[in-house]
Amino acid sequence: MSAEAAERPDDDLSGERSLLAGANLLMGRNPGHRVEIIGGQITVTAPPDVAHARALTDLMVPFLAAGLHGIESKVLQGVGLWLPTGAEDYAIPDLVVVDADIDEHLIENNCYDPLSFRLVLEVTSSNYQNDLRAKVTSYAAAEIPVYVIVDRKHGRLHTLMDPSNDEYKTHQAHAPGQLVNLPESIGAKVTLDVTEVLEAGKPVQSGS
Repeated sequence: MSAEAAERPDDDLSGERSLLAGANLLMGRNPGHRVEIIGGQITVTAPPDVAHARALTDLMVPFLAAGLHGIESKVLQGVGLWLPTGAEDYAIPDLVVVDADIDEHLIENNCYDPLSFRLVLEVTSSNYQNDLRAKVTSYAAAEIPVYVIVDRKHGRLHTLMDPSNDEYKTHQAHAPGQLVNLPESIGAKVTLDVTEVLEAGKPVQSGS
């Protein structure tokens, strides 16, 4: 998703406003946008374009076919992830694989314990650096086992694994033509076709 830094709202009647309250206010003022707090900074994400949505839907197919949306795990979109990088930090990944009992692990503000997340996936948009940099640190700090990035800007699919000390020890970039086998620790064998994923994420040029 693309994201832009947002100014912290300052119109609270009490003269004070937490980042979390500010983020919720911005969410109310910008229907359809995604508001997150990453590294102590509020970001507002515009609604995705059709190509982004298409790539995300196509990406769900292999996870569903592998049986990950079942009794032990769920494949979901837009679930809040509470982050340890700040007192009020949270993210809303595009796609996640989580334990089926995630409802029991609510922390705050519709965000859930990172221990329930087996995988998070982001499809980049115009501000791709947020997914490639800030969220890498945040998800590693939260010890999310697998982070997948569909980098539409550079035509690559990234897999990041083995989080330790706020970074991923294993980071691989995959080019079109490659098949990527995700670790079976997510609960099943899932293979992603890089070409298919990136093609789904390309905007369709309308003819004249």
